[in-house]
Amino acid sequence: MSFVQEYMRKQGEELRRLKVWGKPYLDLYDRILESYGIPKEMKYLSVIESHLTPRLKSWAGAVGPWQIMPDEVQKYGLHDTKGDERMDFAKSTRIAALLMKDLYSNFGDWLLVVAAYNGGVNRVKEAIRRSGSKDFWDLQYYLPEETRNHVKKFIGTHYIFEGTGGWTTMTAEEAQAQKATLANVNDVPLTNEEIDNSILVEISGRYKAAVITNNLQIDIDKFYKWNPGFEKILGEGKKYSMRLMKDKAVQFEAKKSDLLMQSMHSLLDNTAKP
Repeated sequence: MSFVQEYMRKQGEELRRLKVWGKPYLDLYDRILESYGIPKEMKYLSVIESHLTPRLKSWAGAVGPWQIMPDEVQKYGLHDTKGDERMDFAKSTRIAALLMKDLYSNFGDWLLVVAAYNGGVNRVKEAIRRSGSKDFWDLQYYLPEETRNHVKKFIGTHYIFEGTGGWTTMTAEEAQAQKATLANVNDVPLTNEEIDNSILVEISGRYKAAVITNNLQIDIDKFYKWNPGFEKILGEGKKYSMRLMKDKAVQFEAKKSDLLMQSMHSLLDNTAKP
């Protein structure tokens, strides 16, 4: 079992509870991060940093829900004249957004942003130099164990909250390839008989075509004909109108939670290396 899968198994229940009680803070994060041009999914960095604990202090001097360091207070303009503003959800999120924007301008890769947020820019640059790669999965073992596991916790948290991955859980190369593929997806015309005997089922989450077709006994080539760009579009975090035979759609509805879990395990086995 990969680190990500084990993390999801151990932390899933607690994080699902956090998703409920922490909704006002997560909604605040969404608004602020988007105003700075940061993907709102980067809010999960605060979840793994502090579990949304405003008064949390680390041994290294990081404070607050985003675990802002003292030097970042000076760089980005927080003050502590009336208490440590790093404990303020809104103010600390603005600082975190500026920090992440700077990190992304350095690396152009959200997984490396998470790594640098935890371990520092210089450590990530050194890992890139020593590995000869900017791909997190290639350079991870040149990072401290805490830092590489921090990235994997971010991925696992994203899956727990969203039921899927997204742009912020891909390397820059993976994201670029996915965008190119999505740009080339074309609708395939169906016969009148196929349209009459099928139905559209709107889904979201990182479903795998192989898992669905194996469980529902569907020909995979026919599935892809009816559902072009299936995994690519779902992988972007968008909803997808999946076309199935009417009887297969009934079977899918009965099994969809289990199929999603199987799909996530399959995906993590292939991408989240131990």
